[in-house]
Amino acid sequence: MGFVERLRTIRKLETTLGVTLLSRTPRGATLTWAGRVFLDDARRVMLSVEQAVASAKAAASGSQGILRIALSRDIGRARLSALLALCREESPQVNIRLSEVPLTELVQGLNAHLFDAGFAMVNEVEDGIIAEPLWADPLVVILPARHPLVAFKEVPLQEVVSYPLVLCDPRACQGCGRQSERLFRSVDVQPIVAEYAASHGLMLTLVAAGYGLGFSTAAHLATCQPADVVVRPLAGQSASITTYLLRTEGGMTEPLQRFIERAERICHQDASTSRAI
Repeated sequence: MGFVERLRTIRKLETTLGVTLLSRTPRGATLTWAGRVFLDDARRVMLSVEQAVASAKAAASGSQGILRIALSRDIGRARLSALLALCREESPQVNIRLSEVPLTELVQGLNAHLFDAGFAMVNEVEDGIIAEPLWADPLVVILPARHPLVAFKEVPLQEVVSYPLVLCDPRACQGCGRQSERLFRSVDVQPIVAEYAASHGLMLTLVAAGYGLGFSTAAHLATCQPADVVVRPLAGQSASITTYLLRTEGGMTEPLQRFIERAERICHQDASTSRAI
């Protein structure tokens, strides 16, 4: 559908609803407040329809249950892969549907019962949502390959913050952004921000290009680490990034309970491996 056709469709929709969805000016068009509210609700309706279609297809193919799991965009993927593999091995009859969404949509989806649970990097959520800590990963520093701080085996945080940094864009990675803010408050420093990156991959690219230094974890680097960056632990720091499982208060279905138990087992396996090393 072309631009003109879209505008005609929106005009018809405005006539049907009796509200103005777009504010039109000679320089373009923007959503009105009513338009933004309608768009958010329409997206939730479309997601609900897509989930209903997926559930019907899963049931027709012999699935005995479905779990709708939301993923905040800034979480690490290494343990998630292990968890999904374990679920497929132990409960192949349960169909797991993943949706990658911004944190705000994740919480809204939980409240609207569009998701059964979600993974995020925040525990500061609204009433009615339970945030259970699952996985904690120590923060590491990402350096350009020829940076002076490469000489350190462990880099003091005060040294790191004396250089420009490439940080998570707090609009795209709210959880990572909040945890980074706590780290800087712990040393009472205002960081020099060279760039904000909307994804972990972009942050690594900018660090490799010399824009600044970055922070990450082993869980994030397991799936993506360019050859032209160097990873160093933080000296004398217990700072870590925690991944939480979010769900609504109240009873849990048996598939969700088993899913959470497996997530905790993955965590315990990692802890046992770390102690052995």
